[in-house]
Amino acid sequence: MPAKNAPKKVVLAYSGGLDTSIILKWLQTEYGCEVITFTADLGQGEELEPARQKALLMGIKPENIHIVDVREEFVRDFVFPMFRANALYEGLYLLGTSIARPLISQHLVRIAAEVGADAVAHGATGKGNDQVRFELSALALNPAIRVIAPWREWSLSSRTSLLAFAEEHQIPIAKDKRGEAPFSVDANLLHTSSEGKVLEDPSVEAPEFVYQRVTPVEKAPDTPEYIEITFESGDAVAINGKALSPATILTRLNEVGGKHGVGLLDLVENRFVGMKSRGLYETPGGTILLEAHRGIEQITLDAGSGHLKDSIMPRYAELIYNGFWFSPEREMLQALIDKSQEHVTGTVRLKLYKGSVRTVARWSDHSLYSEKHVTFEEDAGAYDQKDAAGFIKLNALRLKLIATRNARVK
Repeated sequence: MPAKNAPKKVVLAYSGGLDTSIILKWLQTEYGCEVITFTADLGQGEELEPARQKALLMGIKPENIHIVDVREEFVRDFVFPMFRANALYEGLYLLGTSIARPLISQHLVRIAAEVGADAVAHGATGKGNDQVRFELSALALNPAIRVIAPWREWSLSSRTSLLAFAEEHQIPIAKDKRGEAPFSVDANLLHTSSEGKVLEDPSVEAPEFVYQRVTPVEKAPDTPEYIEITFESGDAVAINGKALSPATILTRLNEVGGKHGVGLLDLVENRFVGMKSRGLYETPGGTILLEAHRGIEQITLDAGSGHLKDSIMPRYAELIYNGFWFSPEREMLQALIDKSQEHVTGTVRLKLYKGSVRTVARWSDHSLYSEKHVTFEEDAGAYDQKDAAGFIKLNALRLKLIATRNARVK
């Protein structure tokens, strides 16, 4: 018998994997409701047609199965705006998982409105950040929507009970799902995130078999590779002079970065829900993009703008990590960041070698760099070095008064 206050129709974020397949059947049996599935192609590198077939097998009508290629939207509307800020959570993490959740939520809410659903559902557990990200985003977009989080509601508290539920309801179980998986993976076009099992002890080095995209440094090519990335108003638009779409740019950078061992991060981070967790993140394209964006900003962004941007970046990154993409404060910061990018246009040459990527040259028609002002040779009167004396005296006045006062009161 359906539970009290059961929703009539639910849109489920569905991967086609075991967990979300169990959730799909649980929604049907617990609530007796109609389930609509949404599967996002975020560039996770998996064939998504099996998700459609799995949903059909579980009784979902063909018209209720939504598989959407959101790769261009993901990079253009979420990844690129974030990279204009050079966003890093806790100084290291490029927010690959965090930035995908508001996009998924946006489509869940959109589909719910289109099909008349009164609820959406996700497969995030009650221990992680994703539950917060999904739900804050959904409620920001539709404050009346109901969000169902089965991991916080059901009585399936162990892997054994999950497998038993799957067998009872004839949900296919892959052979490798019956044993203990060595780690879990979340992937999209920006990164892969590996967590759990063999990675849970932070005192033990992550084994090589965990790597998904990045070649171990020891096995990377012995010859460096140079690439050039062109930017317009803070966004990458071309690689080696060839104009490409946002998703294609990130795909190409993933390929070249992964080959050279770029973008591997072993991080113990502070989750929003309060605990620490250890993850192995692989963000080859994003790591290159961050270095290149900082490279072009070096010559096109003035000190006041750049330093202000750097000062707000940790707050901006924390908002994304904690699930506040659709908050007014994130949008306010985004407006400031986007204003700073009006002249961030030009090209950066980078050198990739054995796990590193570094800017080796940069040029732009919007450059603020003046060689005649900084040259060690004759500057033809571009800068009068005597002017520095008064500048130093005025800036030293406060320090001199403090030192005089301190000597007097000792």
